[in-house]
Amino acid sequence: MGNGLSDQTPIFSSLPSFQSFHIVILGLDCAGKTTVLYRLQFNEFVNTVPTKGFNTEKIKVTLGNSKTVTFHFWDVGGQEKLRPLWKSYTRCTDGIVFVVDSVDVERMEEAKTELHKITRISENQGVPVLIIANKQDLRNSLSLSEIEKMLAMSELSSSTPWHLQPTCAIIGDGLKEGLEKLHDMIIKRRKMLRQQKKKR
Repeated sequence: MGNGLSDQTPIFSSLPSFQSFHIVILGLDCAGKTTVLYRLQFNEFVNTVPTKGFNTEKIKVTLGNSKTVTFHFWDVGGQEKLRPLWKSYTRCTDGIVFVVDSVDVERMEEAKTELHKITRISENQGVPVLIIANKQDLRNSLSLSEIEKMLAMSELSSSTPWHLQPTCAIIGDGLKEGLEKLHDMIIKRRKMLRQQKKKR
């Protein structure tokens, strides 16, 4: 997929948008980041090629409480040579979506290293993280508790709110539920930051 920006009306949208959230989609190459992006955008499976730079889309999503919000997603390539650029995309982000391949046991340690590296950057302290455990439809996929343990989620900073969501990006299972959790974490953080400013 190219590095373009499209503003097509996706399937979740029906009401006007009132809020916009800047979200970065990260993860190792071949984890399913672009499949996640285009499943949300078009509500259908789009055959993708490895992302050489980034893809960006503004997508309106109607959440469980019938509130429509706009997510501005930045899907950044996960090849090793591109990972040093991740921190440029996470600057001032509202949330991070970190996609892991639930079947790729061999690379789970590498995914853990990259997840911890990006959440430890000072600018990302406290930024909510939605970990998408993709490919849960496959028989040999790891369980959520195994993934949580292998990614050492308990070792993330106590200031980093996170949620681990089982998904199948090809058919879209779990994606909307994950976004609702991410939205809740972002709103909670914004309220907390506003309260801290008032105290100063």
